[in-house]
Amino acid sequence: METELTELLQIRRDKIDALRDKGIEPFSGRFERTAFSNEIKDDFENFEGKAVIIAGRIMARREHGKTAFVNVADMYGSIQVYVRQDKLGEEPFDNFIALYDIGDIIGVEGEVFKTQKGEISIKSTSITMLTKGLLPLPEKYHGLKDVELRYRQRYVDLIMNPEVKDTFITRSRIIKEMRNFLDNQDFLEVETPVLHPLAGGASARPFITHHNTLDMTLYMRIALELHLKRLLVGGIERVYEIGRVFRNEGMSVRHNPEFTLLELYQAYGDLSDMMSIAENMIGEVATKVLGTTKVTYQETEIDFKPPWNRISMVEAVKKYSGVDFSELKDDVEARKVCEGKVSTPANISKGELLNEMFEAFVEEHLIQPTFVYDYPIEISPLAKRKEDDNMFTYRYEAFVFGRELINAFSELNDPIDQKERFLKQVERKESGDDEAQPYDEDFITALEYGMPPAGGLGIGIDRLVMFLTDSPSIRDVILYPTMRDKK
Repeated sequence: METELTELLQIRRDKIDALRDKGIEPFSGRFERTAFSNEIKDDFENFEGKAVIIAGRIMARREHGKTAFVNVADMYGSIQVYVRQDKLGEEPFDNFIALYDIGDIIGVEGEVFKTQKGEISIKSTSITMLTKGLLPLPEKYHGLKDVELRYRQRYVDLIMNPEVKDTFITRSRIIKEMRNFLDNQDFLEVETPVLHPLAGGASARPFITHHNTLDMTLYMRIALELHLKRLLVGGIERVYEIGRVFRNEGMSVRHNPEFTLLELYQAYGDLSDMMSIAENMIGEVATKVLGTTKVTYQETEIDFKPPWNRISMVEAVKKYSGVDFSELKDDVEARKVCEGKVSTPANISKGELLNEMFEAFVEEHLIQPTFVYDYPIEISPLAKRKEDDNMFTYRYEAFVFGRELINAFSELNDPIDQKERFLKQVERKESGDDEAQPYDEDFITALEYGMPPAGGLGIGIDRLVMFLTDSPSIRDVILYPTMRDKK
């Protein structure tokens, strides 16, 4: 097999010399085209009989004496090209037959017509070699099926599997429509640092690097939150960022070490505003990109139409586990009731146990978009404490298909309370919790200048794209997912 491949590679390289001997450059420059494949097919009545110029990759070819048919693929689809010796010229036709291969990128000028079998095609009058492909594409009928190879060689995956290209075009449109929604709500898009002196804003293990000139340790950001909230202090009242964040954690169909996050913050807003923004934005994005709020994800219909379901964490745990945390007096009683259901170490609190019970008994049941609100303060160090119950915060997470999609707060703007919570996080870190947040003195200083009451939310863009494109793995919606070293 290796010998056969080596021979194929040599044949293609020999064709480079043959092309140049005939005055044909195998790696050409700029090429002006007048139409794309989808435009011609979608508007055939206006294109019929007219001359067009297209460009793309040869994906298939078949020859019949002095004629040939080739399928040429561009960004938006493919179209058949009819090649005839008497139309192209004897020498150009012979060169095409002998020296052009599947995988080559060509330019085609010709007339749009429909074959006797009814296929919209282009009758070529000129064919230009633009790029000679030196590696053969995977075999037509088997294609590129090896999942790991698809992720490692995304460029070949995009060539061979048009639905993959469609997924990433859809991803781009989703992000565009999210921006349009927020821009129309007078939110300002900004960029904040990727390298942080402290890894804050979320509970996660960071990637660590070093700046040589400054001789200081830096962390790849794990969230966008703390820098964006500093901007609220500075008077930018509606702000958002769509950016890459990095978490040094496990990998799965739902987790990649680097992923895309949208975070937004609205001064003078609260958790109810964040519910409204989230459900209306995603409902509108789905409608504009897909034409409907209803999608089928892994054979399950999901409807993103507002309003979404709402349930408190205590109510949800009671509904699916039978344990009513509102009746439990303290940590000791909570550990006793939850023993045998989830892990109950001696130092775990009632609030932490509520979250453990939620993850164990509730998440898998939240198929339709659902806001789960009233999160325990122990796991919400940046959310405002509830006025009527200090055990809970004004925080929600939105779940779809049993997976967290959105995290939102009424933001904590009390610097004294925030300082105390940071110090508790430091205690947890010193006790061995690698994901606990550090003490951020500058952020406390910013809050001391005064941050207006605000609501904020974060949306995992990759997970949203998974739902809207029916993609089973996060790697299917990230162009270059993190992969283990081949060695």
